[in-house]
Amino acid sequence: MDWPRRSIEHTPRDRFKPPHCPWPECGQHHAHPDLPFRYKRDGSYPRLCDNRRVQRFLCKACGRGFSTQTFTCTYYAKLPHLLPHAAAALNAGSAHRQIARSFGCSPSTITRIAARLGRHALLLQAFALNHLSGIDEPIVLDHFESFVWSQFDALGLATPVGHESWFVFGVDPAPHRRGGRLSAAQKRKLEKRTRPLAPRGSVRDSFSRVFDLIQSLLGPEDRWTLISDAHPAGRAALAGHPLRKRTRHRVFPNPPRGSKGSPRSPAARARDEAMFPVDALHALWRHSHAHQRRETIAFARRINAAAERGFLMVVWRNFVKWRSERRPDRRTPAMVKGLSDEPWSWARVLAQRLFPSRIRVPFIAPLARNARVPNMMKWPSLSPAGIRYMNGQ
Repeated sequence: MDWPRRSIEHTPRDRFKPPHCPWPECGQHHAHPDLPFRYKRDGSYPRLCDNRRVQRFLCKACGRGFSTQTFTCTYYAKLPHLLPHAAAALNAGSAHRQIARSFGCSPSTITRIAARLGRHALLLQAFALNHLSGIDEPIVLDHFESFVWSQFDALGLATPVGHESWFVFGVDPAPHRRGGRLSAAQKRKLEKRTRPLAPRGSVRDSFSRVFDLIQSLLGPEDRWTLISDAHPAGRAALAGHPLRKRTRHRVFPNPPRGSKGSPRSPAARARDEAMFPVDALHALWRHSHAHQRRETIAFARRINAAAERGFLMVVWRNFVKWRSERRPDRRTPAMVKGLSDEPWSWARVLAQRLFPSRIRVPFIAPLARNARVPNMMKWPSLSPAGIRYMNGQ
């Protein structure tokens, strides 16, 4: 995968050559790499945050102007130096207010930076998937359980993980109704609730979207192996999906377990061994993100915010973190898949800006294309009731 080692922001302005026009309406926006992009230099301007001179350009096709900053992840950012530090802090278990106190900025600044980082991570993950040659290993699939807004609004995040490489292929949200028994106080609170509950069937739709993602990575005649637990929504989604005839589905139900510290049964050992890649990801996720702990005041308020943080976690797991620090194995999952030759730093993750109009996004496309929509995203397979729910109506 062709990705720069150093940030475009630190490239000398006389050496940088824009690869294409940044405006989607321009014919040079989708210019072929072998055809030269026609532009001219159009002066420069000092950036206020550090007084660095930024080169301006003018597209000869559409006549619109842009600059070197247009191709960096810090475009329009007043505090560009915070991005890699905030990304590291978000994946180190710090909440937005804690990061803001450390850097001396407003918590809303960290919230906006987290959203920017999440959108960039989503596009980087899509960019990486476009460079995969296929799927050559079993896929372990399970939902990471969380909640948004309140504990009445449960959220499952589907995480397909490679069984051998531990490469995370993506994240797909599935808002659903919470389980378990309700106390009398909770029932009274639920009766006064005006916001509608999550629509039924959203978990099955999430499984279907993950199968669509896998189908986009497989060849016309390729077969694949799915490893999952005995969730009925997964079985129902696979039964009605075109991939069902090319899928070998290995099911490992969650067996009953004894008290903590008691020996595991053979069924529990087989289940833990088969589902280890996704269980390890979920444990790392729960440990590393402040809004995913069991008891927290930093929980996500919006579904798209939880999905953005999920993709930031995916990029960190795939490109930045070693596969194992206990063995140790200093390869990253992206190195195992042949997408990288070394572990990345956060500065390299943010080396250049990605444009959603130039990348085929196989998952959650509305999140990338409607990045400025402040409300919750309208996922494509939701019913009208689901759209009303996710918009808070």
